[in-house]
Amino acid sequence: MFVATGNEYEPSSVQWSQLCRHFEFHEILTTTKNFDESLVIGRGGFGKVYKGNIKNGSTLVSAAIKRLDSMSNQGASEFWAEVEMLSKLRHCHLVSLIGYCNHETEMILVYEYMPRGTLADHLHKLGTPLSWCQRLKICIGAARGLDYLHTGTGIEFGVIHRDVKSSNILLDESWAAKVSDFGLSIISPRNQTSTYVNTLVKGTFGYIDPNYFATGKLTRKSDVYAFGVVLLEVLCRKRAVDKSLDCGIATWAQDSIKAGRLKGIVDYDIRREISTKCLKQFAKIAERCLDNYPKNRPTMAEVVVSLEYVLTLQEKTYNLSQTASKTIFGRMVDKFSFSDSGQNSGIFQSPHYVCAGSVLSWS
Repeated sequence: MFVATGNEYEPSSVQWSQLCRHFEFHEILTTTKNFDESLVIGRGGFGKVYKGNIKNGSTLVSAAIKRLDSMSNQGASEFWAEVEMLSKLRHCHLVSLIGYCNHETEMILVYEYMPRGTLADHLHKLGTPLSWCQRLKICIGAARGLDYLHTGTGIEFGVIHRDVKSSNILLDESWAAKVSDFGLSIISPRNQTSTYVNTLVKGTFGYIDPNYFATGKLTRKSDVYAFGVVLLEVLCRKRAVDKSLDCGIATWAQDSIKAGRLKGIVDYDIRREISTKCLKQFAKIAERCLDNYPKNRPTMAEVVVSLEYVLTLQEKTYNLSQTASKTIFGRMVDKFSFSDSGQNSGIFQSPHYVCAGSVLSWS
């Protein structure tokens, strides 16, 4: 798929999308102010990411500009893999590639800018108060993006992401999730779920499918396993490999669930929000994703449907509690309201009532 030309690798037969353009190096230098450190918004295995405004056609757009670090373990193959993947794939839950720049030893990717950063940062660094429904919607968005990669790309083959993790789930202004970082992605037959690709094991420790690690056989179900780890991160607000645990979050959570301590693993911030039925259903999805046998794991399409059901359950519970609160308040109104010679009834209008907190007493 790639051919060597001197020290560079270039695609041999890639039909580039019109939406993905080649930027001149001077454009990148202007946008990043010669790679000014004050514009750095992130760092990863590929290198530093800069924020800048860049011209895309006649429009000036905010962009995230990822520059390959010369010391990075990644290189030309990952760079061109990402360009090729994102030139073909367009979905509302995938980060869009605006363009790329390859100049001498420089390899640079230009993406749409995601103002809210990564899911990992909000969970583990910023301590952002994310409600349970917000978290569910983020999970559903990411799951839809992965489902599109696996089966809905509209091309002959599907795509295995191979590096699904919370730091590769970005969030836009509306908190919509977008899957990013396709440097390790691999094309696979779309219509054969059991088909595997023999490949060197790559990915991030804590998210790697144990079956893939043991056999070198990569399938779409390896992405499903990694997504199961993300689901636990969202539920427990612990990292995939957390210093507070003696093992990975997957083993810790599964052991806790088997021991009947499901409620104890839930992030304290959402314990009062999440309904018991909703929690059990969500945990069941995560457990299925983490099954030791890939064939027993759900497809991402099934995960999407299951998560949407959990969200419906949660919203229904919330609506019922709201209705119950209104009913209780209505009964209080009926009990304590009065009519004054045919005048409109009022609430607590008499000077003889004193309201102390939630307790009503006579003065």
